[in-house]
Amino acid sequence: MKILVLGSGAREHAIVEALLAEDAAHEITAAPGNAGIAARVETVVLDPSNGKVVTQYALDYGIELVVIGPEAPLVAGVADALRAKGVPVFGPGKAAAALEGSKAFAKRIMEQAQVPTGRAVRAATLDELTAALDELGAPHVVKADGLAAGKGVLVTDDRDAAVAHAEYYLQHGPVLVEEFLDGQEVSLFFLADGHDVVPLSPAQDYKRAFDGDAGPNTGGMGAYSPLPWIADRWVAEAAFVDEVLDTIALPTVRALEAEGTPFVGLLYCGLILTDAGIRVIEFNARFGDPETQVVLPRLATPLSQLLLAAATGTLGRMPYPTFTDEAAVVVVLASEGYPENPITGREITGLAEAAEVPGVTILHAGTALADGRFIATGGRVLGVVGRGDGFAAAREATYEALGRIRLEGGQYRHDIAERVAR
Repeated sequence: MKILVLGSGAREHAIVEALLAEDAAHEITAAPGNAGIAARVETVVLDPSNGKVVTQYALDYGIELVVIGPEAPLVAGVADALRAKGVPVFGPGKAAAALEGSKAFAKRIMEQAQVPTGRAVRAATLDELTAALDELGAPHVVKADGLAAGKGVLVTDDRDAAVAHAEYYLQHGPVLVEEFLDGQEVSLFFLADGHDVVPLSPAQDYKRAFDGDAGPNTGGMGAYSPLPWIADRWVAEAAFVDEVLDTIALPTVRALEAEGTPFVGLLYCGLILTDAGIRVIEFNARFGDPETQVVLPRLATPLSQLLLAAATGTLGRMPYPTFTDEAAVVVVLASEGYPENPITGREITGLAEAAEVPGVTILHAGTALADGRFIATGGRVLGVVGRGDGFAAAREATYEALGRIRLEGGQYRHDIAERVAR
């Protein structure tokens, strides 16, 4: 199958690797890709958020499936442009992508679908914000209403910090002040074809920059899958997944279908397991990063079959995807100064040595190749994925590989999946 993957991060690299692993006969192109992706498949320079350009490329080269990785092309309506010309595409149209592009829209859909979530107050002015902070109380949860690359959320007991955070994002649009929910966080992906949904395996990610969940929120510093501790509250992981499907994912997709904005693509459910039950923290409209990097390596069902079934409205005929029993851990290597002021342009060495560690895959996030040298071009530079028979083995492989990579000022967390490996 001729497949075009849009995006340039480690999530897209993980998608490419999963497609290559199932069938070397796929003709895969990535746009724009990165240095790591370019070492594996053809890359082309085009703007993934320009629907007209992407569609023309797909038509000119006979692309049979377009997979949209990042959120920006979705919110820009690239999927709509492709569908208008009959190109199968995995990714929701602009209207349905508002589930991620607007927190207020997502809350309205959740209320309509009776999906369990926390209270939220929309604030468009500083006065409305301060009133909402006082109404909901501390800890304060303030979220930018629109896209913020995973960095628009602040949870704090410091009211002044909450106000300052909101003031910055109020320059760009409304914010939401939400009820604080306490519990373990879980990410669970569902493939949707506009009517039916099928689940993938849950994962847990780490948003804070530093060990012990200290420091600022980031786009994600690591993740692991599966979640063995889920069985402490549910009979098995499958029972937990079924509950989320029945009470959250399917009602949400059916509510969007009823509105005339069918959701076709990846519904990311950001969940929290409170004492009162499962609650939704947020929805995203695409594969999560870095959770994708640990979910897809465990996927036994061919990814291309699932993506094409979602894109063509035939998921209802598909059995649930199956996964290996392996544990998978990803740790993100970030540039010095990430997330506030990452220092880029520095050389990365030791990649070949790191890739020699058994069970390890190196996924590129923000890299380029210049004069034969790999250069860091972003805040998150690499995702180092380790797989093994249990979390201790997976962590050992991941951190051994990280120890072989050199990036001046590079930083990463040392406690990813530490608890489940004990």
